[in-house]
Amino acid sequence: MENQARIKELCEKYGNEELIVLLGGAEAEASGLAAETVSAGDPTFAGSLAGVPLGLKAYHIVEVKDEINPDVYEEQIAMMEMVLEVDEIIKEVATYRG
Repeated sequence: MENQARIKELCEKYGNEELIVLLGGAEAEASGLAAETVSAGDPTFAGSLAGVPLGLKAYHIVEVKDEINPDVYEEQIAMMEMVLEVDEIIKEVATYRG
């Protein structure tokens, strides 16, 4: 809930065209829910983004691998990437960028 409030504040300050959301969830469903929340509003109506469609684009961290320093990626993310269902996560998150 705290993250929703922070994202809403940042969107109000910088606009939705200047922001993207990077996700790091380990499951496709959870990552999809987070992507839906920042694009179309919180579907659970539990947080400050309930009914608030920010229109933000969300990406999972593995989708932007080429944009990250390879040493940092290797140190911080590569191990996680090996155990994730990467294709499922990317497919789920991408559905909310349309």
